Order: sequence, then C-alpha cells, then structure tokens
Amino acid sequence: MEMNYRAENRQLTISLTGELDHHAARALMESIDRCIEQNLPVKTILDMGGLTFMDSSGIAVVLRARRRMEALAGSLVVVNIPRQAARVLETAGLGRYVNLI
Repeated sequence: MEMNYRAENRQLTISLTGELDHHAARALMESIDRCIEQNLPVKTILDMGGLTFMDSSGIAVVLRARRRMEALAGSLVVVNIPRQAARVLETAGLGRYVNLI
C-alpha cells in the first residue's frame, strides 16, 4: 500500500495505490491523520484510482478520514473508486455519509 498526497489552496488530495487490507489499514489511517493535521485542509479528496484490492478495512479508513475532516469543519470526497472497492463501500452504506464519486 502506497500513499501520496498533494496539498494546494487548502485542498488535500491523497492518492492510494496497491492493496488496502487489514495489514495496511492502521498505518494508512495514521498517515492520513498526520497529513490532515499538517495541512489543515477545508476539502480532502481521497483518490482510490490506484487500488488493486480493498477489503472492509477500507470502510474504517474512509470513516476516520471523514471524522477528521468534520473536526475541521471540512469535507471529504472519495473519487476514482474501482468497481471491487465500490461494492465494499456501497454494501456498507457509506454513500449516506461520504460523497463517493
């Protein structure tokens, strides 16, 4: 699992590559937390376009990022969601809480 980010004009874009499973989720959540705390964005875009697999641990990652952004009165958008990951997120009903594009 690899994470890259770009911060510009109080917008943070976090790009994920590889497999997001229970082995990678905790470290990823901590990395996203640090990134949000350092940049204090008003909008965070979580780009899942590079994911090759995601299990239910991805739900926790998205929800934690959402909570961090809510604490800053900001927003979270999840984009470029691969079909397999979209099924996981949709099954959990995350579309009610997070903007999934």
